[in-house]
Amino acid sequence: MEMPATAKINADSPRRGSLLGKLLISTSIGITAVFAVTGWIVQDRASRLTALSLEEEVQSGLRAYEALWRARSEMLSSISLILSRMPDVRAAFSTGDEATIRDSAQEIWQPLSREDAVFLVCAPDGKVIASLGRVPPDLASKLPFVQSASAGFPGQRMGFEVLGGTLFQTVVTPVYVSTSREPALINVLVAGYALDNGVANRLRASAGETNFTFSVGGRQVAASNGGDIDVPPEFVRELRRPLRGLDEAAIGELRITRSFEAARQHVERLRRDIFMIWAVALCTGLLLIHFLARRFLRPLADLDSAAREIARGNFGVTLAPGAPDEIGRLSESFNSMSVSLREARAELIRNERIATIGRLSTSLVHDLRNPLAAIYGGAELLVDSNLTGEQVKRLASNIYKSSRRIQELLQDLIQVSRGKADHREPCRLTEVAAAAAEQCRPAADASAVRIAVDIDGGLELTLARSRVERVFQNLISNAVEAMPGGGTVTISARREGESVVVDVEDSGPGVPTEIHDRLFQPFVTSGKRSGLGLGLALSRHTLLDHGGDLWLDQRPGGARFRLRFPAV
Repeated sequence: MEMPATAKINADSPRRGSLLGKLLISTSIGITAVFAVTGWIVQDRASRLTALSLEEEVQSGLRAYEALWRARSEMLSSISLILSRMPDVRAAFSTGDEATIRDSAQEIWQPLSREDAVFLVCAPDGKVIASLGRVPPDLASKLPFVQSASAGFPGQRMGFEVLGGTLFQTVVTPVYVSTSREPALINVLVAGYALDNGVANRLRASAGETNFTFSVGGRQVAASNGGDIDVPPEFVRELRRPLRGLDEAAIGELRITRSFEAARQHVERLRRDIFMIWAVALCTGLLLIHFLARRFLRPLADLDSAAREIARGNFGVTLAPGAPDEIGRLSESFNSMSVSLREARAELIRNERIATIGRLSTSLVHDLRNPLAAIYGGAELLVDSNLTGEQVKRLASNIYKSSRRIQELLQDLIQVSRGKADHREPCRLTEVAAAAAEQCRPAADASAVRIAVDIDGGLELTLARSRVERVFQNLISNAVEAMPGGGTVTISARREGESVVVDVEDSGPGVPTEIHDRLFQPFVTSGKRSGLGLGLALSRHTLLDHGGDLWLDQRPGGARFRLRFPAV
C-alpha cells in the first residue's frame, strides 16, 4: 500500500518505548534499596537502644535492691547497736531472768517496732529468750546461726537467714557487760526484716517492670508480680546475685529479670510501619514517576514512532512542535532531516528514472539493431538490384523474420511490464534450443565458438515458445560474447522426477565472483561490450512464469546455467 505523502506523529501514537518501564523499575529498586538500608539502620538503632534501656532497667533494679539492703541493714545495725549499749538493757539482761529480759525487751522494742520486723533476744548458745515483732509461728527455740555468728563478735554480723520458713535480712548484735577480767557476753540481739512478696513488689514498683525473685535452696520464698515471667527465655534479660548468710556462705539467690517482649513487639510494629511506609512511598513514587515520565518522555516516544516510519520508507512523517527545550530542538532537527530525506529521495527517483530510461533505450537499440539491419539491407537489395524470384523470396523471408523478431521483443516488454500471461503450446525442447542456436550461429562462427545441442528429441514440454527461445538465445549469446577467442557451448537436458533440468554450459572464463549474488537483478552486467544487464533478469522471470527457475551452478572453469521446467 502506498504511504501517505505526510503524516503527523503526536502523543496519541499507540507505540510506547521501554524507557518508561526502565524508569519505573529503577525507581522501585532505588526506593526499595533506600528503605531497606534506612529500615535496617532504624531497626538496628531501635534494637540497640532497647537493649541498652533494658540493661539499664535491670541495673536500676539491682541498685534499688542494694539501696534497700543498705538502708535496712543500717537501720537494723543502728537500732541494735544502740540497744546493746543502753545501761538499762545491760542491767536487765545481766539478771539472767527470762521474764525480766522479755519485759525489758518489750518495753524497749515497742516504740521502735515495725510490722515486718522481728526482734529476738537469744542466749549465747542460740536459745531464744524473748521474741517480738513479726515472729514466725514455727520459729525454732534455738537458732544455730547465733552461735556461728559469735566468731565475728564483738562486732555485728549481717546476712540473710531463714526463720520459721521466712527469709529475713538479719543483723546479729552481741550484748556485753564489763567484769574484772574482760567483757562478758550475756545475750545476743537478733533483728531482721522479712523478705516477702510485698518487699519484692515494692522493689518492682521502684524499678519499673523489673521482677525480683528470692529463692533459698531452689525454693522460691518471695517474688514480685506473682513469680516467674511467662515469657520464653530468649526474650528475658536476667541478673543473678547470691544471698549470703551470717557466715558469708550463699544460702539463696536473688534473680532480677526484665522481659523485653514488649520491646520486641515494639520493634516488630516499627518493622511493619516501615514496610507500610515503604509500600506507600513506592506506590506514590511509581505513580509520580509514571505521570512525570509520560509527560516528559512523550516527545521521545513520538520521535521513536517517527523514526520507525522513516525506516519503513515513509519520508513524509513530521513531529508536532514541542517545548523550547532540548527535546523540542531535537524534534525540529528531525523534521528538517525528514524534509531533506524526502527531497533527496525524490531527486534520486527522478535521476534513477532518467538513467533507467536511457539504459533501457540503449538495450532496445541494441536488441533491435540486428533485425532492423536485416530489414534495411533486404529492402535495399529489393529496390536497387535485379534479383531472381528465388532471391526475392529469400530476402522477403528474412525481412519477415526480422520484423517478427522486433514485434516479439516489443510484445515481451509489454507483457513483462503489465504482467500478462502469454500463449503456451506443446513444444519439442530440442527444436526450441536448436532454433535459438541457429539465431546465434553467425556471431558464434565469427568468434570460433561451437554450439552443441544434445537433447532427446522425444522430450516435449508446454511452453511459450518464443519467450523460452529467447532465454536460450540470451544464454548462448552471453556465452559467445564471453569467449572471443573461441570455445564450446553445450546444451543438454535430463528428467529429474517431476521436472526437466536443462544445462547450458560453456568453456569460457566463468562468471565473476563479485556479481554471483546479484546476477539475476536488473542492470547487473560485467565485461560486456554492449547490453544493459536485463537479459538474465528477464530470462529468470520467464522460467518463474513457467513454474520453474533459473540459477547459476558454480563450478571451476566456465559457466553453467541450469533451467528447471515442470515436466507436466
